[in-house]
Amino acid sequence: MRGHEGAVSSVSVHGSGRYAITTSADTAQLWDLDTFQRKRKLNVRQSVGIQRVFFLPLSNTILSCFNDDSIFAWESDTLFCKYQLPVPDEGPRIHYKAFAVTRDGKTLAAGGRSNLLHLWCLDTRQLLRVVQMPPKVRSVRQLEFLPDSFDGGASQTLGVLSQDGMMRFINIQTCKLLFDIGSHDDAITSATISPNGRHIVTIMDNGSLNIYSVQCLTQDYNKPLPPLVKVVSGGACSALTMKVKSEDVQRPAKTSGRRVKTKVLRPPAVPMTEDKENELPDVLNKKRLVALLKAFGEYPAKYRMFVWRSLLRLPENHAAFSSLTDKGLHSAYLSIQERYPIKSHKLQRGLQRVLSALAHWAAIFGETDYLPLVAFPFVKLFQNNPLLCFEVVATILVNWCQHWFEYFPNPPLNVLSMAENVLAHHDKELLQHLIDCGVTSQLYVWPLLETLFSEVLTRDEWLKLFDNVFSNHPAFLLVSVVSYVTCCRAPLLVCSHKEDFEYFFHHRNNLDISSIIKETYRLMESTPADIHPRTMLADFQPLTRGQYPVFNKYPTYIVEYQSQERERIRQQEVEYLRERQTVQELRAEAVQRQAEDQAWYTQQELLQQAEEKRRDILQQEERKLAEQRTRLTAMKRELKVKELQLMDAARRRFLKHQQDQRLTELHRLDDQIQRKMNTRDQETAAAVQDIEVRQMELEAQRRLFEQQLSKEQVRVTQEVRAEVDTRRHRSEVEETTFQHLLNNDTDISLGTKKVLQEGLAEAGQLGVDTEWQAEVMRRLDQEDADQDRHYHQLAGLHRETRTKEEQLVDIMKDMEGQGWEEVVSLKAQLEERQAAATAEANRRVFLNQEEEETAQHRDDLRRSQDHSLSQQWEMRARSPCSTRGLLPKPVASPVPGQSQQRHSPNICLNNQSTSDDSTSFSLDRGRGELDCRERELMQVIRELRQKLAARAKNSSSTTSHSPVSQ
Repeated sequence: MRGHEGAVSSVSVHGSGRYAITTSADTAQLWDLDTFQRKRKLNVRQSVGIQRVFFLPLSNTILSCFNDDSIFAWESDTLFCKYQLPVPDEGPRIHYKAFAVTRDGKTLAAGGRSNLLHLWCLDTRQLLRVVQMPPKVRSVRQLEFLPDSFDGGASQTLGVLSQDGMMRFINIQTCKLLFDIGSHDDAITSATISPNGRHIVTIMDNGSLNIYSVQCLTQDYNKPLPPLVKVVSGGACSALTMKVKSEDVQRPAKTSGRRVKTKVLRPPAVPMTEDKENELPDVLNKKRLVALLKAFGEYPAKYRMFVWRSLLRLPENHAAFSSLTDKGLHSAYLSIQERYPIKSHKLQRGLQRVLSALAHWAAIFGETDYLPLVAFPFVKLFQNNPLLCFEVVATILVNWCQHWFEYFPNPPLNVLSMAENVLAHHDKELLQHLIDCGVTSQLYVWPLLETLFSEVLTRDEWLKLFDNVFSNHPAFLLVSVVSYVTCCRAPLLVCSHKEDFEYFFHHRNNLDISSIIKETYRLMESTPADIHPRTMLADFQPLTRGQYPVFNKYPTYIVEYQSQERERIRQQEVEYLRERQTVQELRAEAVQRQAEDQAWYTQQELLQQAEEKRRDILQQEERKLAEQRTRLTAMKRELKVKELQLMDAARRRFLKHQQDQRLTELHRLDDQIQRKMNTRDQETAAAVQDIEVRQMELEAQRRLFEQQLSKEQVRVTQEVRAEVDTRRHRSEVEETTFQHLLNNDTDISLGTKKVLQEGLAEAGQLGVDTEWQAEVMRRLDQEDADQDRHYHQLAGLHRETRTKEEQLVDIMKDMEGQGWEEVVSLKAQLEERQAAATAEANRRVFLNQEEEETAQHRDDLRRSQDHSLSQQWEMRARSPCSTRGLLPKPVASPVPGQSQQRHSPNICLNNQSTSDDSTSFSLDRGRGELDCRERELMQVIRELRQKLAARAKNSSSTTSHSPVSQ
């Protein structure tokens, strides 16, 4: 009885025992049990799977339920569709998985991935009610009606086996919970009820077989059940939604003689969350599983798939997976058999279906070349359940393939760097050998990751490894690659050619998988945290229920570009195949026509002339064709010429556009130059005004200094003259007194005494005169020093003025290069004026020398006066006792001698004052010449500035008019 490609999920036998229906996910077949031949086959689209097909009791009607919750009724003889049950438009979808029909074939109960049950009346084809089970029930695995001897086949008690391993029996009319069997610790896997409804047989999770007596279960049920809460549903079918509450249900006493009790040590019950159906139950606690794995090295082969499903916490999103498979085969995997030929067509189609679903889920999986290598081992393991296969592969891609697609389409360099860092920490010698041989992590890490070790391990080794991978952190897979490399240390150190390394990591090697796993655990514990992949990879995250998460951790623009390129290539291939088909058809027609023509020519010799005529016609056609080709060539030439002309015109337009742009740029530059020139003119004018103000300040200071100097000279002259007059008056008084004493005193001794006294007085007077002359010379020297200080101040002001003039010349030189010649001439004038100033300074030096000579002459005159006074004193001291020898000189010329001796200092002072006046006059005259020259220089600078401004204005006007003239 062949014909099913997938696993047979159910078998339904007709009441007569003649026919049977077998159901798989892709098809349902009707068999004749007398001949064991297939009578009919129900084929469905690949996107719509079959859930179950079975016979109704006491009728020839076949009910079929599909994955989209649609239910059809068929006539078993003609397979004519009798009716379809309406799908409820409102409320959540149930995703039917379990069905039960009463013995009279009038009531259908259906349940699935929800705590809701639908009760259908097959006579009226309406939904009777919706029964809501307790919150602990999240999905329904099996439904069985409990028959009664007096119900006439319309059973009212329905047994519901849920995901928690308990089977609850309710009344479908009152929705009261009657009793339940099984528990969390002793879960039920499947159950069946005897035809007379007296016994219930269950298969337990621990492998035991329990038989329950219905009479014992119901006879002790004496207490009333809790009240029911009925809720009117607003659905389209106007059914009653009835809730079943089981908090106060009293379980009947069970006799120990009818049940085999087995004592099993189990951990305390852990409450399960109500929003996760596939969370690990108490008996599959992950810590206990890991302990079991470490003890035995692997999980039992019989329960391995169940353990994997529990560890990965697969949500089993039937609706989401159906929406992906409904999209059909992805264009990237239409011809996957050419790249990956598989002997089994079933595996080929399963791989193609899972890869297409992954590509529809995330676009990058349609562009990933190594995805078939990753998915094939799991397709082979879950070939009878594509949903689980898809979710296992999706969970691996989300958790164990983290950061793989960030550098797409290149290998994940960041992940390879993690593995290389771990290898460098634990075996630097091996890493250095690999580097010396030119072997990178893309050669010794990536082949193991992209195939998930399927190329280098056997089936049993691979399953054993992934038992540990699924039981640990996602970093375990990456560390296992490093442990594989370190365990192969000896043969790798022998290899030196790159080809040897490539062969080594793509073929199986003689290794003990247990040692690799043990080494992996050691590396997981000894690797430092800063380079440990655990710190760089996120913890395990299961797939969410209802809808699969969005996967977008990849460069979307590259994937989109590749998908567009693939679509373009596919369109080109389709076009090429179409053209090739057309060509082949034309070729076949040509061959057939040629054969017919040849046969006709061989058989019809009488039509030779017609043949010649036809040849003439063909020649004429050929000539016409040649002419047409010639005209076509001429037209092409004309088109080419026009194209060149258009290109030339476009080039000219482009050149004109460039010229316009350059003219615009020139105008903009002219405007900028004009603005800069105006700015510089304003700055120059401001600088000239500042210089003029500074010049006026210097002039005022100079005049103030001269005025103060002249006042000081007048004051000193007056003081000197007053002092001289006072001393002259004093000398005349003393001389008169002396003459009077000489005339009145006749006594020689007394006269001698008076002469001595007068000599002493005169000597004292001479000392006072000498001190007075020294004070006068000191004051004259002080005046000379003040004049020198004033001169140095004027020289500093002159240097500052000259510096300002040079700055002004530099500013004007930078402002306009065209006035360079005038600037040079101005510089020459400045140099001439500087030479004049130098000559003036030399002249002042000469005047200083003259002043020094005058001072020397004054000193000589003072010394001569001192000498004359000393001679007079000696003459008076030479005849101390004779008044006659002293008297003739004063008598002979008393007044002239006295006047000559007394006025000699005055004459010297007058000479000195005259020299000072001449010196002051020469200084004033030099300053006046310097001021005159400075004023001339400022006038020349103003004229030069006006010329430069006029020239700049003329050049700007010329530049602004030049584009118009062009």
